Amino acid sequence: MKLIANNNPTQMIQNVSEIIQKPSSKFIEANTSEVTLEHIKKDCIIPVFAKDNETTISHYEFIDATKEVAQSLFSNEISRPAIRVSHQIKGRIPSAIGKPVKELKDHEKTIYYERMAFMMKVPQRQVVVNNQILNLTIGGVRAYNQENLFSKKSIEKFKVFIGFKNTVCTNLCISTDGLKSEIRVSSISELQEAIHHLIMNYNEEAHLGNLEKLSKYHLKESEFAHLVGKMKMYHFLNKRGKQGKFPLQLTDSQISIVVKDYFTDDNFSRNKNEMIDLWNVYNLFTGANKSSYIDNCLERNVNAYEFMQNISNSIETETYNWFLHNYNIAIS
Repeated sequence: MKLIANNNPTQMIQNVSEIIQKPSSKFIEANTSEVTLEHIKKDCIIPVFAKDNETTISHYEFIDATKEVAQSLFSNEISRPAIRVSHQIKGRIPSAIGKPVKELKDHEKTIYYERMAFMMKVPQRQVVVNNQILNLTIGGVRAYNQENLFSKKSIEKFKVFIGFKNTVCTNLCISTDGLKSEIRVSSISELQEAIHHLIMNYNEEAHLGNLEKLSKYHLKESEFAHLVGKMKMYHFLNKRGKQGKFPLQLTDSQISIVVKDYFTDDNFSRNKNEMIDLWNVYNLFTGANKSSYIDNCLERNVNAYEFMQNISNSIETETYNWFLHNYNIAIS
């Protein structure tokens, strides 16, 4: 039975005041800490390329450049950025050389963060998909560990995304065309041009239509168990065994989180009939992905989206999929 998705996001907009939104939680966890834009701007040094002392584009400049582009495209309706950082790099000023750590004063310490992720909401761009509010979101990732800071100044790498945040759980929903995982630029103007290009080429209608369609398919417990078992098996296949199969990126420990949340998650666990729709499975995936480190969280998020599209398309067209059970899968 072929299903037709609603590809018009304006038809999904409802009175969001009637739908319960839970308090916001972290959009990424792992070993990250929350910081403010003011802290990034005033308290952190800017890393340089060691051989010529040329500065990198700082975390603050990256966030500010993204916000400027977003404001120009969405009539200044951009929220304050939520920023999370990890891998703090510590130092000290020259006059504090040789001083015991416990005697260091605040002005003698220097820090910057090797990895940083941020996201900003477009508050007026909310839609309801599968009875949950999604908020249009723009953000990015910078990871200095992916730069060669011991050389001369060179092209710098950035990751930028546009997609939706599920306000029930802050899970990010990012589609394939909503992510640029390797923007290479040498200036802020080039960076802004790349961000602008990403936003303008993002197909919001297709993304929302595909998300809405996921709720139409349900898995029985035996079918979910089969799916999880094949996901666990995938990582132990050799190179030849993986050929022709979807390249799943969720780790073994993250798959275990999916299984635990299948029974315990307040929003996306199985129903009383021991069935679960693909929308809930997808959110279990994106929830588990929050345990990823900053430098690979976006790629795994998109991989989860592509995986669920692969599964739903196989069900809809009744074509073979190595990850699926041979049982007939319920369609609502």
